[in-house]
Amino acid sequence: MTAFKKVKWGIIGLGNIAHQFAQDLTLVSDAEIVAVASRTIDKAQKFAKQYAVKKSYGSYTEVMKDPDIDIIYIATPHDSHASLTIKCLEQGKHVLCEKPVALNFNEALQMVETSRANNKFFMEAFWTRFNPSLQEVLLKIKSGEVGEIKYINADFAFNVGTPSERMINVQNGGGSLLDMGVYPLFLAYVILGSPHKVLASANFYESGADKQTSMILQYQNAQAVLHSSFVSPSNMVATISGAKGRICLNSIWHETQSYSVVKNDQVVDYHFPTKGKGFTYEIEECHLCIRNQKIESEIWSHQNSLDLIKIVDDVREQTKLKFPKEK
Repeated sequence: MTAFKKVKWGIIGLGNIAHQFAQDLTLVSDAEIVAVASRTIDKAQKFAKQYAVKKSYGSYTEVMKDPDIDIIYIATPHDSHASLTIKCLEQGKHVLCEKPVALNFNEALQMVETSRANNKFFMEAFWTRFNPSLQEVLLKIKSGEVGEIKYINADFAFNVGTPSERMINVQNGGGSLLDMGVYPLFLAYVILGSPHKVLASANFYESGADKQTSMILQYQNAQAVLHSSFVSPSNMVATISGAKGRICLNSIWHETQSYSVVKNDQVVDYHFPTKGKGFTYEIEECHLCIRNQKIESEIWSHQNSLDLIKIVDDVREQTKLKFPKEK
C-alpha cells in the first residue's frame, strides 16, 4: 500500500457511535468509506446516503467479503465484538473494533491470536489513548512534572432516565461497567499499569446489568478510585495526583480538549482542540500501522487491550456481574 493510496473502510453496525466515527473519517484525507453494513438494508442505505458511501449491505458477511475494503470498523453491541472481529480477520481484513474489546479476557485473546495467525492489523478503538491532551499529560507524568503518581480519581456517570433496552441487556453485555466503566479503568491502567488488587461493588437493574459500579485499584504505592453510573451525573473531570502536584483532565475528560496542571497553588491551563470529535487520531494510527505492515499499534497494543479487559474481569468477579453469552 503506497502513501498515496487511500485506505478504504467498511463499517459494521450503524448506531450513534458509527455516525460520529463516519463524520470524523471524512476529515482524514487518506480515508474513504467504501461500504457500510447493517442487519437491515434500509438502515444501511440511509446511512450510506448520508455519508455518500457507494455500497450498502443488509448483512455483515457481505461487507467482510467485499474485495475493495482494507479495514473494517466494528461498532456493534459488545457481545458480537469477538465473533465479528475474528470473521473479518479471517476474511483478510484489518479491524478496528469498538471498546470494550470483548466480553472477557478469553474472547479478547482469541481475537489477538486470530490477528497474529492471519497477519492482519487489529486494534481496540480506545480513542482516548490518542487524544492530544492525554498524550501530553502522559509525557508530563513521565517527565516527573507532578512527581510520582499516588492517586487517580475518575468517573464516567450520567443519569440516563429510562435506559434503552440495549444499555441494560446482559445478553449483549449491557450495564454501566462495559459501556462507561472501561474509561476510568483505562486511565488508571495507562498511567499506573495493572493493579495488585481490585475492590469493587455494584448496584443492579432487575435485568442483571449494573446501574452503577465503584472500583478501587490498589497499587504498591498508589490507589485509583473509579466509578461508572447510569443513574446520576458527575462533573466528569479526572484528577491525577502526584507527590508534587496534580493534573486535571477537564470535562468531559475522556474526550477532553484541555487540561490543567496545579503545583504550589499555581494553575497552568493547556488547550489542545481536537480535530473533529477526536476519532481522527485513532484512524490516523490505523493507517500508519497498515502502511507499515504492523498488526498492532505500539500506542495501544494487543497486550494493552488484554491487560485492560483482565481488570474488567476482576471487577466483574468482585461484583458477580454475569453475561449469559460469554465464552
